[in-house]
Amino acid sequence: MYVTFDLWHVPRRAAARAAARMALDRPRLRRASGLTFSRLLGTGTGRRFTPLDADPSRWALLSVWDTPAAARNFERSTTIRAWARLADERWRVDLRPVAARGRWSGHAPFGVPADVDARHPIADDHGRAPVVAITRARLTPRRAVAFWHAVPPVAAELRGADGLLFTTGIGEAPIGYQGTFSMWRDGHALRAFAYQGQAHAAVVRRTPRERWYAEELFARFVVLGSHGTVRGVDPCEARRPTAVHTDDRRRIRDGQQAGGRQRTEGSGTADAGVAGAQ
Repeated sequence: MYVTFDLWHVPRRAAARAAARMALDRPRLRRASGLTFSRLLGTGTGRRFTPLDADPSRWALLSVWDTPAAARNFERSTTIRAWARLADERWRVDLRPVAARGRWSGHAPFGVPADVDARHPIADDHGRAPVVAITRARLTPRRAVAFWHAVPPVAAELRGADGLLFTTGIGEAPIGYQGTFSMWRDGHALRAFAYQGQAHAAVVRRTPRERWYAEELFARFVVLGSHGTVRGVDPCEARRPTAVHTDDRRRIRDGQQAGGRQRTEGSGTADAGVAGAQ
């Protein structure tokens, strides 16, 4: 099982064409060899998970492959070439799933048993390499307003979390389908946020009682490789207490080398609900 997450930045003039790719690329993805699951995603700040958070300059593709070779072959596809013509920056991170629970549109896409409780560390959780958490939830419509009111304190706590390298809100639609992609310095930092963040812990306790979600998923991953940049920086190389966020409009132009660095596989897991599927 091999997972890739692509994030493209497009100039303002190309935003409408990028949005159109969300529909145009779906048939091509269904025909892609070795692709077992994929989602084209809009992105946003994740501060409230409403349409006001949307970032029309950044678009993402989450892909699950049966082999690394299938992912490499996809780099020559029509889909990747089309995005290359639109985008002025791309970042791709390669991942290995280590724990997951819940469903995404009725699927358990990451090849990890659905009954694995992602809140508990696994044996290799002592690693000091970057790790990723992905959450996804489909809101219960009548509970949506209450959920939106609960998000801002958790989002603020996340932005200030020690060891957070990168985060962005992700979603298949502007309303009702939302999640987060977050990268952490290591599993210890991810776990510290999950268990020590007061706002986050409060939302986790409320979730069963409030029944915000009609469907939810949480998954953890080891980072296998990072290629390209976000605003001129490879998030895996950030390694600083404050994160790189998709709502930061300042472009880093000086002293940064374009392109990513291949990372060595590390290990580490932890839990972070991040106001989404928890």
